[in-house]
Amino acid sequence: MTSTALWRMRIAARRPDVLVDGQPCDCEAAACRVGDPVRLEVRLTNRSPRSVGPFALTVAPFQDHQNGVHNYDLHDAVSFVGSSTFYLDAVQPAGRSACLGALLFLYTGDFFLHIRFHQDSASKELPPSWFCLPSVHVRALEAQA
Repeated sequence: MTSTALWRMRIAARRPDVLVDGQPCDCEAAACRVGDPVRLEVRLTNRSPRSVGPFALTVAPFQDHQNGVHNYDLHDAVSFVGSSTFYLDAVQPAGRSACLGALLFLYTGDFFLHIRFHQDSASKELPPSWFCLPSVHVRALEAQA
């Protein structure tokens, strides 16, 4: 087995941690109130023997209509507090990095966040597991009166 294959296996066992309002995302939908900012944090851990990066991480909200259609045109329903794209130079071996942002849901409903990595073509290979993040499910509820 090549060292690259071993490196991929080591990295594949560790996924980035995604937190919504400080709570780890799992199979349950994260709940929030319409009009309240929702903190999003993506923690990255590089368990490889070499540095990875530079790269960018983009968060794209969408709604799943459960008929095979994903609606990404949510400009009137979801707003980012700051940017939806985060740029990182590199994550050193055994190093950690985090991307912090916030979203504001303007309507009730079930929303999903597609988190994807974009790699500079000249950079070293990013861990494959970083490209397999599950969509984050957020349920926006009525604002409290």
